[in-house]
Amino acid sequence: MSYRRTVPDSVTSRTRGGGQPLKTKAEKRAEAKAAKARARAIRKRRRVLAVAGAAVVVLALLVGLIVWVGDASQSGPPARSASTDAGATPGTPAPSAAFPPLPAGADPALGRKPSAAAGSGAVTKLRATTLIEGTGATVQSGQTIDVNYVGVTYADGKEFDSSWSRSEPFSFRIGAGNVIPGWDRGLIGVKVGSRVQLDIPADLAYGEKPSDGRPAGALRFVVDVLSAS
Repeated sequence: MSYRRTVPDSVTSRTRGGGQPLKTKAEKRAEAKAAKARARAIRKRRRVLAVAGAAVVVLALLVGLIVWVGDASQSGPPARSASTDAGATPGTPAPSAAFPPLPAGADPALGRKPSAAAGSGAVTKLRATTLIEGTGATVQSGQTIDVNYVGVTYADGKEFDSSWSRSEPFSFRIGAGNVIPGWDRGLIGVKVGSRVQLDIPADLAYGEKPSDGRPAGALRFVVDVLSAS
């Protein structure tokens, strides 16, 4: 009698040589479908990550551009310092929201640019002529003062510099040699709120033949003293 177990043909037909059961066509189709689904999910995640990375880069570029534009609009090119034309080392004028910033009780005429015409005769010494008398304290040596001014050549009245063209007053320390001697000497003792005409000989300005392109000979300035501290 044989005790060998008889295996149904249906089972034998679904086994490999190693004894592993064979997969039906339906199972193979299901596995292929699942593999395709996994591949699609992986591609989708990669696309999402790529789009997110691109968005981060674009956002960073936009933020950088906004910061750069903001900095550029605030800094801008430096204005030509009035001290350069007044024989001074560069000053640090600060633009005012309301130009010109008149002191309390000042004559409204200081709110308009003065005219400065040519002079007559020779200028042999410094002359300071008060055109408008202010009511503030007198300027003392060592103080920092804010002024508006127009500068012309004395002989022909040709304007070579003006704080009005920059819409900002000029600030400097008087009596410290930061400006031409005609300014250092001519503005001491002037009251805040005054408009003064300074006729300055060449030796207290830039000289008769300056080599740096500055105006030669005698000069005339009309200066408004706005503050002193």
